[in-house]
Amino acid sequence: MANEKLMKGDVLEFAANMKKLVNNKDHSDVKFLIGQNRKAVYAHRCILSSRCAVFKATFAEQSQKNGTIDKDTPFVLSDMNPDIFIAMLEFIYTNCVTLTPKIAIEVLATALEYGLDDLRRLCCEYLEENLSVQNACDCMQAAVTYGQEELKEKVLIYCEQHTESVFKSKAFQELSEDALSEILKVDGLNMDEADIIKYIKEWAAVNSVVIGKPVSDVAKNVIQWVRLPILTPEELEKLEKENKKDNIITVDLFATSWKFHALNQPDPNNPLAKKRTGTQERPHHKNLNG
Repeated sequence: MANEKLMKGDVLEFAANMKKLVNNKDHSDVKFLIGQNRKAVYAHRCILSSRCAVFKATFAEQSQKNGTIDKDTPFVLSDMNPDIFIAMLEFIYTNCVTLTPKIAIEVLATALEYGLDDLRRLCCEYLEENLSVQNACDCMQAAVTYGQEELKEKVLIYCEQHTESVFKSKAFQELSEDALSEILKVDGLNMDEADIIKYIKEWAAVNSVVIGKPVSDVAKNVIQWVRLPILTPEELEKLEKENKKDNIITVDLFATSWKFHALNQPDPNNPLAKKRTGTQERPHHKNLNG
């Protein structure tokens, strides 16, 4: 119609009022039992159905199975954390969510599971804005696990700026090989390659014990990102001797590095022959790719 315009009231006041309905037993028509302790959480079918396709399908399936809406039989979600579920309900009711470092990654995973893209976006924004040495590796793992490219890029920039602190953090040892590989691909790491190799060895040793596999098997998909041509022939020789104990570094990586030194010229086709931001200068670096 002519002159039709959507006029907005106080959105925050609306959200605050709607939040009062979260886990409010009054007028609720659906009950959830959450977590191992079966915490009771109350909700309203019409709100959940209108905001989340997963809940809409769940309620429709229950109605078809029973021929009617069953308000008395609760839905049991034993694998769900009550705090995470409440945070998701807060978003569904208010389009806002209260996040903390403790729950943000789990809420992100739940947002993806329930198809709540705006909640996913808010979780990623929160994680990006609250990156720290303590959570950088956890955020990196979440970004890789859940395919969040923008979050991954922000974490990689943080790792470039705080490389040593991130590598020293306890969570570094808990990275998956895929997440660690993404970090090792970066040119901007502010650490010398010899030190990077040391931390990779420590990571491999810890995970070898955890998963019960040889160190060489644990490290095989990660070690390929180590830039051996950056090291001097003397460092390579020492590393080869040390490598006889656990065979973490493969023979072909050593062979490629020795070939680089033998030819004594840049190899544009070898991305591993490139200095990182934190690489210490060595005499042969004039022959590197940059």
